[in-house]
Amino acid sequence: MSFVANPHADPAAVPAPTDAALAFHRSLEGYAPTPLRELDGFWLKDESNRLGLPSFKVLGASWAVECELLERPDVHTLVTASAGNHGRAVARVAAQRGLAARVYLPARAVPARREAIEGEGADVVVIDGDYEDAVRQAAADGDEPGVLAVSDVGASGTARWVIDGYATLFAEIAHEGEFDLILVPVGVGSLAAAAARFGAQSGTRVIGVEPASAACLTASLAAGKPTIVDTPGTSMAGLDCAEVSAAAWPSLRAGIDGTVTVTDAEAHAAMRELAAAGLTIGDSGASTLAALHKLGDTGGKRVVLIATEGATDPDHYAEVVDQYLKEEGSQ
Repeated sequence: MSFVANPHADPAAVPAPTDAALAFHRSLEGYAPTPLRELDGFWLKDESNRLGLPSFKVLGASWAVECELLERPDVHTLVTASAGNHGRAVARVAAQRGLAARVYLPARAVPARREAIEGEGADVVVIDGDYEDAVRQAAADGDEPGVLAVSDVGASGTARWVIDGYATLFAEIAHEGEFDLILVPVGVGSLAAAAARFGAQSGTRVIGVEPASAACLTASLAAGKPTIVDTPGTSMAGLDCAEVSAAAWPSLRAGIDGTVTVTDAEAHAAMRELAAAGLTIGDSGASTLAALHKLGDTGGKRVVLIATEGATDPDHYAEVVDQYLKEEGSQ
């Protein structure tokens, strides 16, 4: 099965996006809109280099911290849970603001992502558990004096600010013209919620993309309420999530047109296709191209794929892409 329609879609019930974060992001040193690349039959929003980091996550982290510090100037430490990209973004923001950072990673987080976070100056704690266990530990730390939990999942204030921060990405797309369809990776749903808000405002259909082994939004839309799924693992690490964020759920329930699930093998094939076009996109980012192929003919619609990350695990990327292309070239 490729596309699963959302029976609860009601764009009129979706909150309007905010442009408050856009002005803030434009004020940051090094800010520039990421490229919207026109490829064969679609456009790709390339988030492989956003403010010097290889993913879009810094948009949400920087805005959430900005908003929280205005109310809590006593904060000296930022803490978060992550599969890799969000944690690195929080660590970078902490360093820029002269704060300490502590990042909890699930046991199956790969060494490259851990080392990248440590390279930003953060303390990294790998827990004996999954991503949801890491989220619970970071939330508990947030109760300590002077500690701010910067979460992109749950019902916290920072989770809501993170969604608002991601609105910048879609405001940049709007600046490039009008589009009919956006395919966006889901994970906990914060980015997809921002996409849903943009879609409801602009009349653009939004389809969420999930790993077949971690399709928590697909299950939740079918049930009509947030639903936890088993997550045996996927190379799309940023999407390896068992449940959607409470802050994102209302926008997802009303604003997502439907979902498409893809396998690791399909994401890998999409990575190789993008590499052949000269683009270095990781598993989670390439999932949207894999989903587009499963959708098939889009009837001439103007389609945007959100490619959320670059090669955040270089060894894995080389195994999936470089060696394959080398073998293909030798034939």
